[in-house]
Amino acid sequence: MLIVVVFHSLLWQVMLVDGKLVVVPWAPGPIWWAVSWIATIIPVFFVAAGYANAVVVDKWRATGATYANFLTLRGGRLLGPMSLFLIVFVLVGSVAAWAGWLPQAAALSRQFAQLLWFAVVYQLLLAAAPVAVWLHDRAGAWVMLPLLAGVVGVDVAVRLTGDLGLQWVNLAFAWPLAHQWGIAYHRGWVRTWSTRRLVAAISATALAIVALVFGLRYPPAAVAWADVLVANLLPPTLAIVALGFIQTCVLGLLERAGVARRLSGRAGGLVRLANALLLTAYLWHIPVIVVSAGLLLGLSLLVPAAAPVLMNQALLMVVVVVVVVVVVPLIAGVEVRFIPEPGAGPAPRALALTGYALFAVGTWAVWQFGAVLHPGDPLAAVAVVVFAAGVVALHRATTQTST
Repeated sequence: MLIVVVFHSLLWQVMLVDGKLVVVPWAPGPIWWAVSWIATIIPVFFVAAGYANAVVVDKWRATGATYANFLTLRGGRLLGPMSLFLIVFVLVGSVAAWAGWLPQAAALSRQFAQLLWFAVVYQLLLAAAPVAVWLHDRAGAWVMLPLLAGVVGVDVAVRLTGDLGLQWVNLAFAWPLAHQWGIAYHRGWVRTWSTRRLVAAISATALAIVALVFGLRYPPAAVAWADVLVANLLPPTLAIVALGFIQTCVLGLLERAGVARRLSGRAGGLVRLANALLLTAYLWHIPVIVVSAGLLLGLSLLVPAAAPVLMNQALLMVVVVVVVVVVVPLIAGVEVRFIPEPGAGPAPRALALTGYALFAVGTWAVWQFGAVLHPGDPLAAVAVVVFAAGVVALHRATTQTST
């Protein structure tokens, strides 16, 4: 998460030129393109999610609870961070729209909502986790082949048609594949490989990425910048999938080396705290970046002589990280009030399934259309309504018990 926050802090250069604000996208050049292949960490998020979901599914199976209970207990925990974030998001966009800035509010709302792609994919993977674990336990690594074939097929289709929009279809293949690696890792795959085999797999896959970039003209960077408008991460390509496999093998090497095999009580507590705050940090780090840049800009206008220091990207990065560390736990303290207390019995099946489906569809709709309540932006208003309906239904399903 630290890498994600730092990366997004460096995406834009905020400068004062002759006393006027200038914001330009950062174009770091080939050296940073190469660094991006080492620093891009999103694939391992989904590997970790697969591992965690395998643990959760095993515990759920042991209880004999229904699938509706699984959805409410796991999905209900997402309601706190997502609900508070959307409430603030909707208020800001709607107030701006009704104040006379509808075009700007609608455009910025849609642009800002792009960070919700991660939440949509995670919600779908969570819902499918019982099936994903079941498939691995019966088919093993073979279940990964259709997903890999899907990634390759999408990449081929994009290059044959020239339609870059098709690349988004890989969200249905690339991240489920990384999630499946996490499940397999939990079951012993990769972590039981020898060091020699892991090193060989990492080396061969790294060479495959080189071949994709230099031989098949895949984007030269893992992530997008002003000088690499189309990259490999979003939407995902075969190259970023290969990077995810390398990261999975690196986890195996670290485990074989005994890294973090045992944590002290304090270190374990910090890990648990950080894990609990990951979604909150992800949702709020962009607003933190905007506010931090605004504060530094204001100070620069008050003290022009200090502007070269205050408007430095490195300082912005440091300020953002500090503010995230301080503010995110405070926000989480508010979020917990939106998390429903689970009931004691089986959750109502129809309500739980409907609520979770609306919750996921509503999140997707906000990602696509933004979150502005105004008659001039009806699609965004519908997105908000669907999301709110899902939250209410899932909340009731979590707290309500069936007779």
